[in-house]
Amino acid sequence: MIKILLVDDHDIVRSGLKRIISDYKGTKIIGEVSSGEEAIEFVREQKPDVVIMDISMPGMDGLEATKRITERWPKIKILVLTVHPEETYALRILKAGALGYLQKNCSPEDLITGIKTVHRGKRFLLPESAQRVAYRMLESKDDLGPVDNLSDRELQVLYFLASGFEMKEIASKLKISYKTVETYRSRLMEKLKLKNIAELTKFAIRHKLIDI
Repeated sequence: MIKILLVDDHDIVRSGLKRIISDYKGTKIIGEVSSGEEAIEFVREQKPDVVIMDISMPGMDGLEATKRITERWPKIKILVLTVHPEETYALRILKAGALGYLQKNCSPEDLITGIKTVHRGKRFLLPESAQRVAYRMLESKDDLGPVDNLSDRELQVLYFLASGFEMKEIASKLKISYKTVETYRSRLMEKLKLKNIAELTKFAIRHKLIDI
């Protein structure tokens, strides 16, 4: 029996996943949480076999949670299920330790196959996704897009700024100083050649970095 933890901040998504997964033998959902912090706490106490992880969530995002879980509990397998396209996050999340990456418009059959595949310790991406990730890996640094040239922390700060969080809130959530957030904000504006938060938000929407 594959013990599964669902990590997504939308109740309706978790409900849908529970209905899909409950139709298949050999899988059991043992918990559901809505943030990266809650995921880490649940993993510490319950030790699921597979974590189905969203990326964009309030508080600690799925990228950071994946890093921490796989570093501390390497036997726990993570399958990312997100609205974000592969071009934006797949390579980052795989480098962070996840074994699989699916978008939320995938079929129930692909989801179950993904769960079973990562549970065996093997990587899982749909063929078209794997091809896009392979192209990303082969691109030279000069060919990378603006998002690819951001560090993971810069991407986190960008997400929170574009989502409407205040600087103090971001500092608290990421456990860094207000001044450090200011530094990241300035660096983002410079790297992306943007002038203000409105332009930053439009950039995030255009590159599908935030849910709207």
